[in-house]
Amino acid sequence: MSIIEMVVEDLKMLPPHMLEQAAGYIHSLKSVQGVNREALLSRTAGALSTEEADEWEKAISEDCEKIDARDWK
Repeated sequence: MSIIEMVVEDLKMLPPHMLEQAAGYIHSLKSVQGVNREALLSRTAGALSTEEADEWEKAISEDCEKIDARDWK
């Protein structure tokens, strides 16, 4: 049984008022992820100089966007 299946089985056993609490907690976890992501982006925004960003962009466009059909055989 997977973790999600075990959690669902546990949730099925809860009375309605506790199920509402569990749902609220699960929704709060989703919100925390978004806040953490935004904080991380804020801390790293502008970390590269314009020259470094240009180098990254060039490397990606030259090396990472090529598809070799032989790789798919």
